[in-house]
Amino acid sequence: MSESNQHPDPNEEPGFFDKPSNITLILRVFYVLCVLLVVLDFVVHRHIYTEFEEIPTFYAIYGFVACVVLVVIAKWMRKFIMRDEQYYDANESELPQDGDK
Repeated sequence: MSESNQHPDPNEEPGFFDKPSNITLILRVFYVLCVLLVVLDFVVHRHIYTEFEEIPTFYAIYGFVACVVLVVIAKWMRKFIMRDEQYYDANESELPQDGDK
């Protein structure tokens, strides 16, 4: 049995990310930082180069849309890049030989 499949030791102290209260704290800090950055977008003077950069929260919207596009492209690419589950476990006899075409 590999180490990653073993059950955790009941005597072992849970890690930082195993405690739900820590995850809640991290998410709250993350949300506060996001709101703070959006508010700062209205206060901080930016040196813009194009007109559409004048849109309030443009960079937040741009980043969100870019992230969504990356996920959609990754899902599309998965259809032709993904290999069979047993691809790397194939016997050498099943693999094509140098003379085979």
